[in-house]
This record gives sequence, C-alpha cells and structure tokens, in this order.
Amino acid sequence: MKYFNLNWLLLFIIYTTPASSKNSYQIDHLEPPFWWAGMADNTLQLMAHGKVIADLEPELSYPGIVINQVHRLDNPNYLFIDLLLSETTKPGKFDIVFKESGRPLISHPYEILKRNADSAERQGFSPADVIYLITPDRYANGDPSNDSSLRLEEKSNRQNKDGRHGGDIQGIIDHLDYIAEMGFTQIWLNPVLENNQKKYSYHGYSTTDYYNIDARFGNNALYKKLSVQAKRKGIGIIKDIILNHIGSEHWWMMDLPSSDWINNEGKFLQTSHNHLAVHDPHLVQSEKDAFTDGWFVKSMPDLNQHNPFLATYLIQNSIWWIEYASLSGFRVDTYPYVEKMFLSDWSKRITKEYPNFSFVGEEWSSNPAMIAYWQVGSHRYDNYKSYIPNMMDFPLHEALVNSLLNKETWETGIKDLYKVLANDYLYGNPYNLVVFAGNHDMTRIFSQLNNDFDLYKMAMSYIYTTRGIPQVYYGTEILMEGPADHGTLRADFPGGWNNDKVNAFKGSGLKNEQKDAQSFTKKLLNWRKESLPITKGKLIHFYPSDGVYVFFRKYEDDQVMVLINNNNKTKNISTDRFFELLADKKQGISIVGNKVYDLTSKINLPGKSALILEIH
Repeated sequence: MKYFNLNWLLLFIIYTTPASSKNSYQIDHLEPPFWWAGMADNTLQLMAHGKVIADLEPELSYPGIVINQVHRLDNPNYLFIDLLLSETTKPGKFDIVFKESGRPLISHPYEILKRNADSAERQGFSPADVIYLITPDRYANGDPSNDSSLRLEEKSNRQNKDGRHGGDIQGIIDHLDYIAEMGFTQIWLNPVLENNQKKYSYHGYSTTDYYNIDARFGNNALYKKLSVQAKRKGIGIIKDIILNHIGSEHWWMMDLPSSDWINNEGKFLQTSHNHLAVHDPHLVQSEKDAFTDGWFVKSMPDLNQHNPFLATYLIQNSIWWIEYASLSGFRVDTYPYVEKMFLSDWSKRITKEYPNFSFVGEEWSSNPAMIAYWQVGSHRYDNYKSYIPNMMDFPLHEALVNSLLNKETWETGIKDLYKVLANDYLYGNPYNLVVFAGNHDMTRIFSQLNNDFDLYKMAMSYIYTTRGIPQVYYGTEILMEGPADHGTLRADFPGGWNNDKVNAFKGSGLKNEQKDAQSFTKKLLNWRKESLPITKGKLIHFYPSDGVYVFFRKYEDDQVMVLINNNNKTKNISTDRFFELLADKKQGISIVGNKVYDLTSKINLPGKSALILEIH
C-alpha cells in the first residue's frame, strides 16, 4: 500500500511540474558573444544553443535594436535570432529574455561595444611589409604554466615531434623586440583557436571553438594584448582562419545544428584534392563536388557553406576577430576547397566592413591562371565575383627552387623565374601576391637548396626584392633545416625554451653560417623598409641571358638593380643592354657590403650569387 501511494505521488509531481523544469532549459552558447555599434552592415544573427531552446521565444528591449526574425532548424537545441541595428544604436548592455507562453525562463546578458575610431579604415599589409610566419607551439614558451590544460585533451610532450611543445602567445610577446629588430612588419600565426583534439592538435587547423583562443596558447585577452603591443612596434597581426573544415571534437559535432551542417551528411568522404575541378569545363558535377565537399581527413569534418546559417556564422566570426583583436589581415586556409559562391559573399562582406583590409588565400597550384582566378580585378572565363586582394604565389615558389637547382640550358635554369613573372598579366594586381621561399607545409628552403648557403642567399635576395609581399617562415633567418615531415620542419626555435643550449634570439650558440644568415636577413629587411623602389616601385626585367637574370625596381627617379648569376663561374656583365633604365647613371652601391660599382664598365659577378645595387 505504501508503494502504491508513493507512485501516485511521483505521477502527481511529474504532471504538475512546469514545462521549464521538466526540460531544464539552458543556454550553453550564444555567439557572437558581443558585437559593435556602427558597423557597415546593420544586421546581426545570433546562434543560441542549449537544451530545447527552440521551445522558447526570445525578446529584448534596447533602443535601436529589434528582433527581425527567429529561425528554428531541425535540431530543437538551436535558435537563430536575426537582430536589426539602427544607425542610432548606442553601445550598451541589455538582456535577451527567453520566454515560454509569455513567461520569462532564461535571461542572457548581451553587449554592444563602441568601435575604435579608425577601425573601418584600418590598413592591411602591402608590398611595404615583410610577413613573419610563426607556428606558435614551436616558437617560444613564455608561460610554462599553460603547457597543458586540465580541460583540453592533449598534454605537453616536447619529446614527441608531433606533440605539443609549449610555445605560446606570451612567448611571441616576449620576443617582439627581436622580430621588429630583424625587420619584420607583420606576424602571421598558424591558427591559435582552440583545438581540443586527442592528438596532433598543436598545428591549429582542427578548430573546436571559433570564439576562444586555445588555453595552451593563452586566452583571448592575451591575443589582443599581442596585437596591441605588436602595433606599438610597427607590427601587424595576421590571423590564420579556416572556413573549410572544423575539428572532429568541435562542440557542433556532439549536437549538429542541422542535418546538412557538415558535407556528406556528416560522414567521412575524402576530398579528391583535384584543384582543377573548380575550373574544368568538361568535368561532371559529382566530381566537382568530390573536391569541395570531401573531407581532408576523418578528424576534419567538412563544412557545408551552402547552409545560410553556417555561412552567416563564419562571416560574422571573421569580422568579430578583426574588430576584437585589431587585426591587419587574414591568411585563409585551403581557399579553393571552400564553396566558391560563399567565398564571393564572404570576401565582399569583409571588404564592405574594411575596404583597406588584406586577406590572402592559399591555392596550392603551380598554375598562375588558377591563382589569378580568385584575385580581385583579374580577368576570368566566367562572371564570378571575387573580392580577395591577395593570393599566395605558389607558382613563383616552385619556379624559384627549380631555377636554382636545375642546370642552365636553353629552356631550364634561371629562365624559370622570368617565365613565371611573364604571366603577371593574368593577375588583377601581381604586386599584391604574397611571395615566399618556404612555409609550414613544405621542406625548409635551406634543405630544399641542399644546404647550400650561396643558393640560400640567392633565393632570399630574390624574395626580398621581387614584386609582391615577402613572407618568411620562422627560423629561415638562421638556416633551420627540415624535410617535408611536418613535425620535423616545424622544429622548436632555439632559445624559445629555458635551458636551450642555443639561443637564436640572442645569437648565442649559432654556427658562423647561421649568424651570417641572420645578419644578412636583418640587413636586407631593414634596408627594404626604406627603399621606395622596392616597396612602391614597378618591376622591369630583362630576358635571362647566359644564365644571368637582371631586373630593376623603379619608383619615380629612384632605382634598384638586381643581378642574379646562376652559373658556377663568374660572369662579366655588360650594362649596355640596360641603357633604357641606366641612361646617364654612373654607379651603383651594393646593399650588402656597400661596395661601389662602376656602371660604365662591366660588372664582375661571381658564380651562384645575387647582387643588389642602389643606382646613383
């Protein structure tokens, strides 16, 4: 009898308890976490995530902001709330109240911030800059206390070449003086957002939270501090962003907003990696989709940017980080893998908010036509609209390495460099291409050039003086070596950890050749800052002859002349051929060595060397 009465009591409690208690409504995420007044676009879409949150109706009361529309998808744990901000919206705080049948059940604070006065007109990177690419986990450990996190899966293990080594944002802040003194004016960090993967998380390309810095690198406030302090030293911050995929441990994967949020119905199907699929006029649609909709690996689910709510989320997230961290640029990972119409919308929106902002796309192809297709201002075979100002110049990288390693023949050798620049007519603006001798995904340039210091100096002399925006991978300045094996080529920068026997930041323990390379880099980069022909001038070159390539950079009456001898033997180079540029010029002074050269007679240029002259 007592048992019977107890059951009736339980039934009574269940059927008389309010729905809110039964469902335990809650908000686990509301993103973007805050926004700004005075943006060019006056719309804002909030993603609210929490248990059966779709059962509730959001309301707010704040001057100049109204809820325009509320969207519910197939997952009841999500609400998408469209806000409309007016021109009169002021910065301030308010609550978003979630109601059931008119009764308030949950209240979530929200804030509209004031923008910096010059935010919309911020200047991106340009040919006046040199970009320093850093893999944060491998650069410097400024705060050993955050090497591991109780909340995050993978722990620090410096002995594992593919593990986390402890480098962080504080380590970069601690060495801003070194970076500035070397002559770098922009820092591109490999991704620093949370990557809560069980292994191989250090590289950052498996995002598990779009709005939070990985705790093993620091936090959002520290990232912002890096940007502020770097700016004081004349250095901008470029954020590496991934629009194509996320990490398999992203919180979305535990509770997808909709069935079409991830390509291939959320199931792994590897991409074809056929970059030509985007352009091939003869390819069937299914094979085109196999490129853009396929996953890189099982741990990187491929995002479906056809979904309008996901598309808006990614666009707003990009803008949020620009505004929050005072960024000067983006590097966009795996650019052509992303749905192309989304890229058009994304790049247009970024440009609308920040007309002078710079963002560079990664299209790993040796075909200049495929790179040019994406750049704003390029002539295309279709009516596709692109607004991205910068692209990575992979064709030039390949030509540079081939030209220095191949024998000089009638069709190979230094001519490869000439040939790739002869295709510059394809680009909307070739001077906005990012040029490089190496990055985080390829064998270190010193190793590619067979550890030949002369070839290294030739390669870097070219990168620092040709058209475009130079990018240098950390450690290139001290001849760091490494094969294409990622864990090895992304080795720790010496001196970034306590008790390192070698400290490249201070120059202690380096080999003589490494010291020479560091001095060479510092000399050229700091000279480059002040050279108007290099930072603003046109490139004019001459067809290579007898293994010698000569080009000029010219700005008004100022000129720089670059001569590259790819032969093993010394060449005596007559200047008669360059009469259109040299005219009445009598002498040139070398940047490295300050030697004076008589331009009215032949220039003696040793084999396997480059000479950079200021013309007077």
